[in-house]
Amino acid sequence: MSDAAQPTAAEVRAAAEAVKTALDRHLAAVERRSGEDDPAVFEAFNQLAAAAEVYDELLYDRYDEVTPFEIPGAEDALPPYTGPEEPNALSVLIRRDYAVAEPQRLLAQAQRIEAVEGDEGSPASGTVHGALGLLFGEFEPDEIASRHKEFGLEEGDSTLWVTAADEPAEPGEWLEAPFEQVDPQQVVCRFDVSAVFDDEIDDVDEDDDGEEGDGFEDDLAGDLDEDLEPLDGDRR
Repeated sequence: MSDAAQPTAAEVRAAAEAVKTALDRHLAAVERRSGEDDPAVFEAFNQLAAAAEVYDELLYDRYDEVTPFEIPGAEDALPPYTGPEEPNALSVLIRRDYAVAEPQRLLAQAQRIEAVEGDEGSPASGTVHGALGLLFGEFEPDEIASRHKEFGLEEGDSTLWVTAADEPAEPGEWLEAPFEQVDPQQVVCRFDVSAVFDDEIDDVDEDDDGEEGDGFEDDLAGDLDEDLEPLDGDRR
């Protein structure tokens, strides 16, 4: 890049001030959040991510220097939304993964369900897959998610996508393959939960116990990774 095309020192300083302002707004939104999917936190998060990315680019162009921030790349994010501006219908796609951590607890819960229902014949609760069928037939998925430990399950990754459409789907149209026709450009928002994000935070904490002098950069990188990384998925 030629000197004439480089950003000025004042532009870099202004971008740094914008990051500080966005950080304050994000923290204030988090402190006032009304729930897990508070739109104010989502908006403040996006503003912080955008401000940090601008600052990172200007800093590099002007001084050939980088920041410890990790901004999700375009290849990791959803494509630009091209769906209807005023959707008449929406679909909510949810996937939650579990590990069967305590099979005996799961079987005991299934046996209680059978006892209450008074089922006769060969009990389904005698096998893990049969017990799972009873469990998910008896309880709503959201209740299982909130009581998973009680049922002998351990949470894995989860994701929730909200997609927009002009018209509702015809009854029975997608039941055989519910996730095959998802258009990423119709996704209004997406929220991801993964242990991967916790692992990254733990790695930063371990680094803080190491050499002196690196704590500030590591803390800052960890704090921003915790919030910015889910945008790749969370769009939170």
